[in-house]
This record gives sequence, C-alpha cells and structure tokens, in this order.
Amino acid sequence: MAEAVTALGGVAADDGIARITEGGLQGMITLRGDLANTSIKNAATGVAAVDMPAQGKANCVEDRGIAWMSPDEVLVLCPYEAVDANLAKMHATLGETFALAVDVSDARAVFLVEGAQAREVMAKLAPVDLSPEAFTPGMFRRTRLAQVPAAFWMRDATTFQIVCFRSHAAYVFDLLRTAAAPGSAVDFFTE
Repeated sequence: MAEAVTALGGVAADDGIARITEGGLQGMITLRGDLANTSIKNAATGVAAVDMPAQGKANCVEDRGIAWMSPDEVLVLCPYEAVDANLAKMHATLGETFALAVDVSDARAVFLVEGAQAREVMAKLAPVDLSPEAFTPGMFRRTRLAQVPAAFWMRDATTFQIVCFRSHAAYVFDLLRTAAAPGSAVDFFTE
C-alpha cells in the first residue's frame, strides 16, 4: 500500500499579511442521519471525544472534533491513523440505525490561515460576514472560496481552518496566497 501524503506536500507561504499552510493528514468521517438520534450522537461524540456542536458550529480540539455540516450531516475529525478503527467503532455504535458513516479523509485537503490579518484574508474570498461580532471562534461555515466549495471555522481569534476537496487544493492554496499577498491588507477589521 502506498504511503499517504497531503495534496500539496505541506506547502506554506508566510511572506504576506497572514501565514498560509497546508495542514497535515487529517482523519475525516462524514456522518449523515437524524442528528437528534441518540445512536448517531453517540457514534460522533464517542470517536471525537467532544460534545456535539450546535447548528453552524464546530467543536474541535487539535485533530479531533465535530463540525456541523447541515441538518443531517456532521464531519467527524480524528487522527488520520485512527480512521479505520474509529469508523468500525461508529458502525458498531450505530447498529441498525439508519445512517451513513464514510471515510472522506483522502478526498479532502486542509489549510490554515493564521495571523492578525487572517480574518481579512478570508473575507476577501468567502461570502460570509466575518466581522468579529458576527463570526467568532467555534463558528463554522460551509460555503465557497471564490469558485469552489469549502468549509471553514475559527480555531481561535487569529486562526481559520479550511477543508476543501483535494482536487481543488492547488487552486485554494493559490487563492489564499494571493489574498494574503504582501501589501494587500485592507484593514477593514482593525481598530
């Protein structure tokens, strides 16, 4: 079996107004079903070791967590090397419950946008109100970055984590790098 690699080999750009890095390998399991069902909640929280997030939220700690994707879908994050065991654990917890749990780790790419101007970089690309009052750490959006679908959340006040399709990784990295180009600060969110 081939060794797993990230989409862009860990590329980074830190010469602009924010640091852009490709995240490492991240375990990602899509879980679909009735999110109010106890078995589905237990399957997600039992693997991620965090509480189920509310609508529009992500509850993440390092490389584990749960992100709300839609009324019937969450993205469960776990260490990459633990996906197979966690997926088996989820299927056992789900039992006969009508649900779908599938490994999407290798179909996705992860990026981080970090620094005091991270909010500025993301606001240039996503049709989301990213003002500090409207978008705070833990909030989650499934949206578009320019022309491609993506999802993102704030890990803390100066860090965004982005998930996109692996096939769009080079495009997304180039978008982020351009939005963070030296001298491109808009200073809309600075006081």
